[in-house]
This record gives sequence, C-alpha cells and structure tokens, in this order.
Amino acid sequence: MATFKDFRNKIKPNWCPGCGDFSIQAAIQRAAANVGLEPEDVAIVSGIGCSGRISGYIHAYGFHGIHGRALPIAQGLKMANRELTVIASGGDGDGFAIGMGHTVHAIRRNMNITYIVMDNQIYGLTKGQTSPRSAFGFKTKSTPEGSVEDALSPLELAMAAGATFVAQSVSSNIKQLTRLIEEGIKHDGFSFINVFSPCVTFNKINTYDWFKEHIVDLDEEEAYDRSNRTLAMTKIMETGSLACGLIYQDQTKKSYEQVVSGFKPEPLAKQDIQLTKKQFEQLVAEFR
Repeated sequence: MATFKDFRNKIKPNWCPGCGDFSIQAAIQRAAANVGLEPEDVAIVSGIGCSGRISGYIHAYGFHGIHGRALPIAQGLKMANRELTVIASGGDGDGFAIGMGHTVHAIRRNMNITYIVMDNQIYGLTKGQTSPRSAFGFKTKSTPEGSVEDALSPLELAMAAGATFVAQSVSSNIKQLTRLIEEGIKHDGFSFINVFSPCVTFNKINTYDWFKEHIVDLDEEEAYDRSNRTLAMTKIMETGSLACGLIYQDQTKKSYEQVVSGFKPEPLAKQDIQLTKKQFEQLVAEFR
C-alpha cells in the first residue's frame, strides 16, 4: 500500500520559500495515500502559473497544460480512462480569468474529478498583477491606483453553477485541507476545492496572519448542515466567502459518467476498438 513518500519524486519545487503551494502539494500527496491510491492510479493536470508546476512535483501521471485549459484536459483523461483518479489544479487567474468558461461548464457537468484552485489573489508568476480574486482597491503593478473591480467569489460561482461538492481551506491548515481532498476524491462527481495559498512575494495584504484573523472555520459548527444548498449559499455570503471546511455536498445527483449514454466502464486502452467490415460499412453509409 502506497504511503505519502511514494508520491514524492526527485524534482525540487522552485516556489518561493513560504509559498502556500508547498502545503497544497503535501496535502494532495497525503490524501492520495490515505484513500489507498497508488501513484499509477492518479493523474495530476495543471495549467499555467506558479500553481501549474505542481503536476511535475508529484510522483504520479502528470500533464502540464496551457493557460486556463487544465479542466478540459482533465475531463478528457477521465473520459478516456475512468479508472484514473484525476486531480486538476490551477491558480485563481488560471481558473477564474482565461479558464472561467471551462470552470463553469466543468462544474455543471459534474464529471468525477477533483479541482483544486490555489488561490493567492494575484498573478504571481508574472510578477504581481491584479487577478479576478483581488479585492476592490487592491494595488498592484497593473492597478497602481487600486482595482476598481470587486473580487469574484469562487464559492458563490460554484454553487450557482450547480456544484455537488464545494469546499474551501487555507494552506496553513494542512490537516483540514488533506481531509477535504480525501473527501473530494471519494465524492462521485465534480469536487471543487478553493484553497487560500498566500503569495509571500507579491501579495502583502492577504497574508497567513490575515487569513488567520478573517476566515470562519465551519469545522467548529457542529449544527451546520452541509447538505442544505440554501444554507450553504447563505453561509458563504454571511462570511464574505471566507468560510472554510466542507461547505456543501450533494450525494444524490449522479455523475456525468453515470448518465452519459454508451459510456463503457472499461478504459479505451482495454477496449477492442477494431471495426468489423459490417460496422465500417454502417459508418460509411451514414455519410452518403
């Protein structure tokens, strides 16, 4: 049985010292081991940005895609091999700017994959510009007088798009984050996990201390009903999208793979894809 160490490779991450992405990587590795997966059972798909490097830092199948396109690739992998545990990852710019259209449709499609957003409220790889998650008034190189746009709420977005699993954590709480990723992997459907991952180099506002002071930990609310969609949306708005923990889960809706017509349980690699002469003739006849 695989352990946390089995998901390590010899590539040393080159994130800035103190970056929250280190903890997210460790949480993914621990979660994969805790649910009984082997490295060959897992595919990590990432986009572009500091977060995009994660697919090369974990001992599993890895695919480093292009900007904003991690989710289409991840969904294609899952359709080709439904036996794989597919984890997509990207930053807030990757998922909520250029990749926003893919994010919304992946959520509503409810395919059985886990999407982890490494949310640092800034573009880190390109040296500190305002992102869709930057707050109103946020000053960066691209908005020297302060952003005149409100920050997008990923949790409200996910709920509105019909997500069946919505969670949020902060990278400094690796115990909670690991548990949420485990639950996301086990969930039969699209699991959306937003993770506050402080950028220690370019974001001097949303720091570890800032999150420690402002987040609301739902793990401390025993009476909170995580199956109540209305309550979940209310809690998100009441906390200013700073609620952490498992916020909402719908275990009644079937995943995309369960409802799509003709989707075979065997991966393509194990299927007999040779056509008989009769099948070939039938296909050709459709185009006459």
